[in-house]
Amino acid sequence: MSNKPFLIGICGGSGSGKTTFIDTLRKDFSERKVSLISQDDYYLPKDQQVRDENGTINFDLPSCIDSDAFYNDLKKLLGGSTVQKEEYTFNNKSKTPTIKTFYPTEIILVEGLFIFHFPEIAKLLDLKIFLDAKENLKLIRRIKRDRIERNYPLDDVLYRYEHHVLPSFDQYLKPYKDSCDLIINNNTNFNAGLGVIRGFLSSKLSELEK
Repeated sequence: MSNKPFLIGICGGSGSGKTTFIDTLRKDFSERKVSLISQDDYYLPKDQQVRDENGTINFDLPSCIDSDAFYNDLKKLLGGSTVQKEEYTFNNKSKTPTIKTFYPTEIILVEGLFIFHFPEIAKLLDLKIFLDAKENLKLIRRIKRDRIERNYPLDDVLYRYEHHVLPSFDQYLKPYKDSCDLIINNNTNFNAGLGVIRGFLSSKLSELEK
């Protein structure tokens, strides 16, 4: 690969549909051409996380993320190096973490809640995309995800959404929404936005391969 990877940042509130959007998008492209690196794999250990006034760990703060390690790995990818990182399993004891390998492909999708908030990471991004949805829809999706995938009790999911997720969105995500290159509405579906990004990626890959 003669050109440095083209980095596309994809952000959005919890339940906005980032994971589904990215998974659907990647199906149309070879893993050797378009890869993904997620902020979710850079959470600090549980004993280093901040607890709120009720003693509940708040995983929705920028300080929860090892942003230095995330930044350094992005720089390695930009330099053409492969990166390996242990998967973060969100304290799900029934899930055995795997070793993830991130490749310096021609296009790299960079996903996470705070990728626009961390200035050193935001500066690396060539294109910024924000997935948006109504709060009630995001809450429903969050409940389904955390109950099924992460085995969280419903009361815990609702508490975290009210006291952690919403305040974090307002302070650390929403302020960057209007400065993004593309805002994709996912109240009903993201098909229109997905089509735009598919076309862009195809065009960009053709350009990079010249």
